[in-house]
Amino acid sequence: MSKLNISVFYPTYNEEANIEALVTRTVETLKRVAGKWEVIIVDDGSKDKTGEVAQMLVKKFPGVRHVRHEKNRGYGGAVKTGLKEAKLDWIFFTDGDGQFDVAELELLVPAAESAEMVAGYRINRQDPLLRKLNAFAWGTLVRTLFGLHGKVRDIDCAFKLFQRRVVDQCEFKAEGAMISTELLVRAKKMGYRFHEVGVHHYPRKAGKQTGANPKVILRAFKELFNLYGQLR
Repeated sequence: MSKLNISVFYPTYNEEANIEALVTRTVETLKRVAGKWEVIIVDDGSKDKTGEVAQMLVKKFPGVRHVRHEKNRGYGGAVKTGLKEAKLDWIFFTDGDGQFDVAELELLVPAAESAEMVAGYRINRQDPLLRKLNAFAWGTLVRTLFGLHGKVRDIDCAFKLFQRRVVDQCEFKAEGAMISTELLVRAKKMGYRFHEVGVHHYPRKAGKQTGANPKVILRAFKELFNLYGQLR
């Protein structure tokens, strides 16, 4: 199999302590596994020094870009910007918090021979109990509503590799956590093939999680009901 041309992006909010190590490891990995490559830091209106660190990394590594939202748009908004900015044949994204080992992208690449959507799933999720319970309930609901049972076991795992044609024909609506569901459901409706790969998940070393914020959860359910009729 020839090497893939891969655009990598990270939705990032207040990750000044995590982004340098993540970008450095990403560049090292892409030099091994990719042909052409690019890395896009999507800075979703960070209030810390994420932007300053990102600009330093742009100067340090050719092929790294920094795209900034002046106002925080939310996770889905950051993902949509990454999808729009990605230029190459394959797109990979993970979160900017360093809870995944981006080098495990190498585990997903072989599956690209036989699938357009390669979705990671967390082997042992390292999050607080409440967040894991929320994720289980959300995942069960979404898989049931949209017929994703047998397709994807970890809906919101931020470790996905897919062909850009999966997104080229779509106009994504979600601005919050619903974006992962929307991406998967649209790929399913277009008949693209899925493959799952287990990846390791690690505790957050720095920064603050926002996924368990009641406002984030409420927004996800609001988007779920608004988009259900369009996606089903």
